[in-house]
Amino acid sequence: MEKNIIAQRIRAFRKLKGFTQNELADQLDVSIAILGAIERGTRKPDPKIIRKISEVLGIDPEELLPVAK
Repeated sequence: MEKNIIAQRIRAFRKLKGFTQNELADQLDVSIAILGAIERGTRKPDPKIIRKISEVLGIDPEELLPVAK
């Protein structure tokens, strides 16, 4: 479940900022296949990628993470 929340948020912020998957993958220096897997929720991003995504998209890393209950 957690991976899906992160995936949805990454995809939503990417689209909000006007990036294609390819453009964001280039900015992150990862393959489009890796970014696609992250956005589908089939691959959990490591903390380093979360930090890079948040930097590129200009958001706080915590905005991508699920809220702890």
